[in-house]
Amino acid sequence: MNMHPFKIRTIGDEDSGGNIISFIASDFIDGNTDIDEAHLKEILPILPLRNTIVFPGSTLPISVGRKKSLDLIRSLGKKQRYIGLVCQKDTSVENPDKDDLYHIGVIAEVIRVIELADNNLSIIVQAKKRFEWLEITQTEPFIKATFKLMDYQKGSKEDKEFNAILDSIRDTMLHMLHLLGEPPKELLQTLSNESFTDMLISYCATNLPIDSREKQELLAINDEKEQAYRLLMILNRESQILELKMNIQLKTREDLNQQQKEYFLQQQIKTIQEELGGNTQQIEIDEFRKKAKEKKWNAEVAETFEKEIQKLERLNPQSPDYSVQFGYLQTILELPWNEYTKDNFNLKNAQKILDRDHFGMEKVKERIIEHLAVLKLKGDLKSPILCLYGPPGVGKTSLGKSIAEALNRKYVRVSLGGLHDEAEIRGHRRTYIGAIPGRIIQNIQKAGTSNPVFVLDEVDKIGNDFRGDPSSALLEVLDPEQNTAFHDNYLSIDYDLSKVLFIATANNLNAIPQPLLDRMELINVGGYITEEKVEIAYRHLVPKELVNHGIEKGAFVIPKPTLQKIVEHYTRESGVRELNKKIAKVMRRVARKIASDETYPKSLKISDLKEYLGIEEYSRDKYQGNEYAGVVTGLAWTAVGGEILYVESSLSRGKGSKLTLTGNLGEVMKESAMLAMEYIHSHALELDIDSGIFENWNTHIHVPEGAIPKDGPSAGITMITSLASLYTQRKVRPNLAMTGEITLRGKVLPVGGIREKILAAKRAGISDIILCKENRKDIDEIKTDYLKGLTFHYVSDVKEVIDLALMEQKVDHPKNFTIPDEKK
Repeated sequence: MNMHPFKIRTIGDEDSGGNIISFIASDFIDGNTDIDEAHLKEILPILPLRNTIVFPGSTLPISVGRKKSLDLIRSLGKKQRYIGLVCQKDTSVENPDKDDLYHIGVIAEVIRVIELADNNLSIIVQAKKRFEWLEITQTEPFIKATFKLMDYQKGSKEDKEFNAILDSIRDTMLHMLHLLGEPPKELLQTLSNESFTDMLISYCATNLPIDSREKQELLAINDEKEQAYRLLMILNRESQILELKMNIQLKTREDLNQQQKEYFLQQQIKTIQEELGGNTQQIEIDEFRKKAKEKKWNAEVAETFEKEIQKLERLNPQSPDYSVQFGYLQTILELPWNEYTKDNFNLKNAQKILDRDHFGMEKVKERIIEHLAVLKLKGDLKSPILCLYGPPGVGKTSLGKSIAEALNRKYVRVSLGGLHDEAEIRGHRRTYIGAIPGRIIQNIQKAGTSNPVFVLDEVDKIGNDFRGDPSSALLEVLDPEQNTAFHDNYLSIDYDLSKVLFIATANNLNAIPQPLLDRMELINVGGYITEEKVEIAYRHLVPKELVNHGIEKGAFVIPKPTLQKIVEHYTRESGVRELNKKIAKVMRRVARKIASDETYPKSLKISDLKEYLGIEEYSRDKYQGNEYAGVVTGLAWTAVGGEILYVESSLSRGKGSKLTLTGNLGEVMKESAMLAMEYIHSHALELDIDSGIFENWNTHIHVPEGAIPKDGPSAGITMITSLASLYTQRKVRPNLAMTGEITLRGKVLPVGGIREKILAAKRAGISDIILCKENRKDIDEIKTDYLKGLTFHYVSDVKEVIDLALMEQKVDHPKNFTIPDEKK
């Protein structure tokens, strides 16, 4: 039979892989809707369909591909051939539950099951009667539900109005088929046949090109007459749309030759515009001019805009230049010319917000409050360019959000990591295809204000190649004297960036070009000390992770001693990213116990950490006593905080006074060791050392943990003290540590990282610390709470160091040990 498809579509429970079938009227002629209730059980298997509404009386194939659907079909026996076909609301849902399914569907009998390739099935079903599922009784391995059959009020054949509606449906259907082309005679005869009247509604409803929601509404109507009336309304609507499409085609249809083909689409668009009632180009231009009247731009920008919009009026809408010009004007209109948010001058509130979101960072907070204070007094101030530099994870980027909230400004952020094209900053010229503004103008446009807080993240990770040097393009952006008239290549109009508060972040200042550094105020955001990390975790990280893991406030706490243990023995970093991951790991374990109704500790103890985080990953150095000569405790700074550092010295017999250095030492540290050795040689008499010892004994200096590279001048006085103790065999004062650089003359010079070093000493049980006098100012900046239990000795000469560090008491040795002495 020749088939005239009204609609070709995919039927099935998959988006793809279903059978492409053509519905014809003969599929409905012998539609049997009787159900053998002896084989119909109280609980009905439900087969969800993605994009199909089945009406009673139809026989059709359905492809089955989802696991649950395959399990359902394979579970059917000879006596259980009835299933419920229900359409799901969202076709993208892979495993629908009760909320994803419509309540009304059709009971269908599975006539035949066909095995296909790729382990899929195709089933032939005959739709019987409508039903409504009441309650889902199972979801695995497939859905089952209780149900009730839905009564259907048939239309009376004596009802003249009903018969008229059916005739109108038939006529409209035939009219639509003729609009689509000449239908086959067999199809026309079938539709016109009186015996097909009973199946006419089901046939038309099944094949209508409308969405599933509207078909479902048709299926849910219980009155056949009302259903027919609703179907006729839909058919009339679709028929009118189809006629409109055909009319548009007829108006534009003519004998096309080679020269006329290029105008075909333009004629269609014009016809559509006439149907819509106007010229869209002129409407858009009028809309642009209306918006331009509301902008606060200056006369220069207004003049440029008018020139460009006149150029747009002269362009053909089908010209490629039209879309370029249209996009350019749209960009100008969307920029916030001279539009500013009002700053919040409440200094106490700003301080409160900064303290709430970030612990520590006193210098940064102080600088922001100062800027706000000057702005409040003066009323107009060029915003500074701040550069926050420091190790990863200390909160440089997140600080921008807090500053924006404190100032009541919009917040925008652009990541510059890996940027290597200058056009990303300055934009592309409009002559290029796909040209867009640079990231600066794009984000100003997104912010909707000309004075946002603008975070330039990872400014030290900008690259450069043959496409230009983005860091050089930033010079204009970050120069307060130049950014009042920032020039973007795409915009081609100067834009004022002087009110923008730029905050750059970086990890390594050495990677930033010097001209760019000169334009920024550098603020060091150093690594957090243990005490600060504990406070940050207690105030911010733990509450945040409780919310992230769905644990109620108060149901679980991590006390400060436990947090300190996590910081010291499970993390080694400057910031708190790793600490946050460890806390999240604990929360996941707790959430699992809560979800499984298992007991869990309401407060995490130190003894519980092994269960929740495993064995300790790192260990902190502890002071080891002063039982050996030549072993002195130094203080070192690392990127993850302060550490104590041991310097060990020993003697062995040999000619030539050989000095051996081990422990993966850098060049500066090796030079410190040689300086210390030379100082001991030149001051041997003052230290009561026989100079002849140096000719017959070799010296070995070792700094433990040889796998870790060490460098810097801070260990100078530690090495001198170690050698002096070794040669004199005098004990080193107990619980003493020191740090300082030395000169050949014996002067002690200041060093950096004092805060981290003294806190490391405190953790290790040190009570006395020797420092250079010039480092006293660093101690004064540290909170007094962190200095309790520590005594500081300030020195300026190596002699003072030795007098303070070495005791008169000598080391006790076994009988077979003799103090190195040339006389012996």
